[in-house]
Amino acid sequence: MIETLKDRVNRDAGLVRRGRFLTTSLLLEVGSTAWLISIYEGRIVAVTKGPFVMPSSAFVLRAPAEEWEKFWRRRPPPGSNDLMALIKRRVLKAEGDLQVFMANLRYFKEALGKLREGVAA
Repeated sequence: MIETLKDRVNRDAGLVRRGRFLTTSLLLEVGSTAWLISIYEGRIVAVTKGPFVMPSSAFVLRAPAEEWEKFWRRRPPPGSNDLMALIKRRVLKAEGDLQVFMANLRYFKEALGKLREGVAA
């Protein structure tokens, strides 16, 4: 499913425009599986599945697979509907250069929301 993130985000012109000043990479950990996501000027240029020995990324978003599954439901339950709600519940760990994450929070919320069930691919 995460493999489709690149196409889903890049097809959304508004989201790409929102991230036009964003060039970074992030490590997304879904349970024990890691994904390195590279972004250039708001477009996702690569989604690479781990394992990695020493991945280079600006920051990491890390949560158990069950929590990501709840987040990616068509209608997530309260507390699982938003990245900040996951952080508040202490099930999502954000580590690294959080300035990049917080300055582009809406972009990341919408981009990862593209993986929700029923969202057009």
